[in-house]
Amino acid sequence: MSEKDPKTVTELETKHMRTIRSFVLRAGRMTEGQQRAMDARWPEVGLELSKGMLDLGQVFGREAPVVLEIGFGMGDSLVEMAKDQPEKNYIGIEVHKPGVGRLLKNASEQGLSNIRVFCDDAIEVLAQCIPDHSLDCIQLFFPDPWHKKKHHKRRIVQLEFAATLHRKLKPGGVFHMATDWENYAEHMMEIMSAAPGYRNIAGEGQYSPQPHWRPVTKFQKRGERLGHGVWDLMFAKTD
Repeated sequence: MSEKDPKTVTELETKHMRTIRSFVLRAGRMTEGQQRAMDARWPEVGLELSKGMLDLGQVFGREAPVVLEIGFGMGDSLVEMAKDQPEKNYIGIEVHKPGVGRLLKNASEQGLSNIRVFCDDAIEVLAQCIPDHSLDCIQLFFPDPWHKKKHHKRRIVQLEFAATLHRKLKPGGVFHMATDWENYAEHMMEIMSAAPGYRNIAGEGQYSPQPHWRPVTKFQKRGERLGHGVWDLMFAKTD
């Protein structure tokens, strides 16, 4: 059998992953403040799929560890992390414009220069814009759990997704997940334990304690009010 073209394999995986969306676009209007921040700040910190593969050093104007967060919601915790860890560069991906506007507004008020933002599908951003072996950490906090069994196929954490992230992480880079749905935590653990090229930092089958630098998000607070637990999973790339 002839060896497959790696580019063709990647394109096929990406095409397959896009056939089932892991998110639903919610209706929602941007506030005037969010829109003003979008108009004023997007030209400086917004990133576009059409620009293609990024030169991360050029994007941030410096060389520093890069953290990418998928689905930052309203962006409050991402802004807090970027403020508390100015030595890192942060890229946020979110499809909901009000959340992007809020993040830009808050980041501007905090005077942060270490955040860049996509308002696009993360699968396409990863395929088209993020260089291989370039990320120190990928964060996925409180994604849609798709709790009905018939919808589990929509969960973003699948073996193909893990393989995509493996290509984007540096050796030793970490994929950090958090959820307040126990069944999704178990699903994540099953998938990531089976995914080649990863090591569970907490030990086989073990969940990680919440690190001090991950802020308590509104989704976590909501889950705790409902009596849910919270599970963090951290898997490092081994090769």
